[in-house]
This record gives sequence, C-alpha cells and structure tokens, in this order.
Amino acid sequence: MATLISVLLLVIIGLVGLAGNTVVLWLLVFRMQRNAFSVYILNLAGANFLFCCGQIVCSLDILSDNFHSLSISIHRFFITVFTVAYFSGLSLLSAVSTERCLSVLWPIWYCCCQLRHISAVLCALLRALSLLLSILKGNYCGLLFSSLYQVWCQGFDFITVGWLIFLSVLLSGFIPVLITRLLCGSQWVQLTRLYVTVLLTVLVCLLCGLPWGCVHWFLIYWIKSGLVAFLFPLYLVALVLSCINSCANPIIYFFIGSFRQQWRKRRQTLKLVLQRALRDFPEGDEHGGSLPQETLEMSGSSLAP
Repeated sequence: MATLISVLLLVIIGLVGLAGNTVVLWLLVFRMQRNAFSVYILNLAGANFLFCCGQIVCSLDILSDNFHSLSISIHRFFITVFTVAYFSGLSLLSAVSTERCLSVLWPIWYCCCQLRHISAVLCALLRALSLLLSILKGNYCGLLFSSLYQVWCQGFDFITVGWLIFLSVLLSGFIPVLITRLLCGSQWVQLTRLYVTVLLTVLVCLLCGLPWGCVHWFLIYWIKSGLVAFLFPLYLVALVLSCINSCANPIIYFFIGSFRQQWRKRRQTLKLVLQRALRDFPEGDEHGGSLPQETLEMSGSSLAP
C-alpha cells in the first residue's frame, strides 16, 4: 500500500514538474534573450524535465506488470535517463553555486576572467560526464565489461560515489560562503533576486535532492542485501523528495520573480516574472517597483559574455 501511494505521488509530482519545467524551457528558448547565467538555468530545467520524464515512466512501469514484462530494455533505458538527469541536475547546480561564490568572493576577477560561451561549454561537459557515469555505473556496466565485471564496475561505482561526494561538498559550502560574504565582508554586497533564487534552489536541493543519492549509493548499494527491505521505505521517501526537488525549481523562479510585485496594476507576464527572478542587480524601488521590460532586456543582454 505504501509503495502504491508513493508511486502515485511520484506520477502526480512528476506531471507538475513536467509542466513547470516546460514553461521555463519555452520562455528561455523562445521568449527571452539568453545570457551567461540563463544558460545554466536552461540546462538545469532540461535536466529536471528529463528527470520527471524518467520518474513518471519508471513509476508507470511499477504500476503495470505487463509493461514491465514486455519492455525490459525500455525500463533500463529510462532508468539510465533518470540517473543521467539526476547527476546533470546536481552538477549544473554545483556549477551555478560555484560561479555565484566566485562572483561574491572575487567580483573584479570574476568579471575580468569570464570567457565567451564558457557557460555553454561547461554545461555540455557536465552533461557528457553525467551520461558517462550513468552508463558505466550500473545497468550497462556488466554488458560493456562482462569479463572484468568485479574490477571495472566496482571501480566505476567508486568514481560515481566520489563525484557525488564532491558535488555535495560544493553545494553544502555555497550557503555559508554566500551568507558570510554578504553579512561580514569588507565590501558590502547587495542581495539581489538572483542570489535569493540560487540560494533557495541550492537549499531545496540539499534537503530534497541529495537524500536519494545518499540512500541509493551509501545505504543500499554498499550494504548487505538483508537490510534492503528494512531501508526500502526510506528509499521511497527519498525518491519522492528527489521528484519534489525537480518540481520545485520553476516554483522558486516564479515566486522570487513575483515577490513584492503582486500589488502592481500592470499585468505580470511569465516572461517578466522569470526575468525578474534572474536579475543580478539591486531593486530600483524598495516598495515593489521594478524596471520596465526594455530595461530588463538590456540588463540580460549586458551580462552575455
């Protein structure tokens, strides 16, 4: 019964996440001029979209025994997609948090050393690395290295765990570094909507996204099989939380973009709300005012490398 409820929750949350990330992707691809930072958000929304797709298919696979028995290869494919999207999301968010830390700690060096298209290149490399780790990690490792399964596959498992620990350290260090620099730095840095957006996204990821990776690779994958049944409810909870993490990002963007703007008479479009959430300069009006759309467009293009 608990498994059925968890699977139904996964499907519902996954559908909400699909809708939210689809809106973000549509706005960033067709309605907004992309800059260096919005490229990260675009790729992160794509990773969350794939994560929700993989989670929905795998959940429906559990609900339907006939589908599972007829399509083992499809099930394996979507498990790989699910894992790729999970590592891509963590990697991209770690890159975003690292970039924000650099911009806060060494703002002059950060502005001078930005390279053209570095964000797009970094996103492509992180996606490729996530794909490689996901393929070599589990479902296809035995097929690729059947003669040396114990040696190679366990080695790739250690590499995957090491990468997960590295990403966890980066994400965990972002929040104290940002808060310390904003409150205790020698040069006062104003808290913009972009910093709040990244801060909330990282916090949700730490609370909802990382638990599934920790449970899957530390508590289940590396322990004796006798405890798997005991930890299975914890695994289901972590799985639901990971789906919430992929669903929460669009909600964070539109919440931050519309915060203190609800009393304005001007109609708020989703495009303006998302632009405002990614705005990396202080508010022009402390009482809820904001810059017009033309100014928002110019501010986004001025950040482009």
